[in-house]
Amino acid sequence: MNAILRFDPDCKNCQRLDQFLINVKCKFPAYHARPVAPFGDSNPGLLIVGLAPGMHGANATGRPFTGDYAGILLYEALYEFGYSNQPESSHLDDGLILKNCRITNAVKCLPPQNKPSGEEINRCNKFLAAELKELPHHSIILALGQIAHQAVLKAYGLKASAARFGHNQVHNLPTGRQLVNSYHCSRYNVQTKRLTKAMFSDVFQTIAQLSK
Repeated sequence: MNAILRFDPDCKNCQRLDQFLINVKCKFPAYHARPVAPFGDSNPGLLIVGLAPGMHGANATGRPFTGDYAGILLYEALYEFGYSNQPESSHLDDGLILKNCRITNAVKCLPPQNKPSGEEINRCNKFLAAELKELPHHSIILALGQIAHQAVLKAYGLKASAARFGHNQVHNLPTGRQLVNSYHCSRYNVQTKRLTKAMFSDVFQTIAQLSK
């Protein structure tokens, strides 16, 4: 499968998002401010699906969950459970390498107020669907948040009612792969204790058990 089908660095399919990125680039000339590519192992045992790039994180650096608060808990966990060579992700030249893991987003472009529309999520879903088709059969998918969870179901051609989102819940997918849910590691969820480090570690413990 042509890689362009699972990521298009020049995608302009969503007029609102394209115009927003143009405006952001004018305000922050040094920012990436383009669609953010998946990052990590090309043949992963774990695919992590987030929502969308953050304004001063992935949108600035060009790497998912890099340079903002949302990535702190995630990259610490990836390091702790052997998926990376270091516990922090700050910029593209920081030497970070993911092992047996790749990170992607349901929506590849920064949305205004971090809220993509339903239409934008649907338009970007073809890229996620193509990416899922390329995964090894044994791969586990981790969805960070309900929107990412629903985007994975849609990419598989399933209705939202096919699997209910729940933190640290496991769902069997038609291909034999398994989908694991977690609350999103956003600043809000972490600071309000909706998601704690212990809760996030439990999710990775679940993934470790499924991987055996």
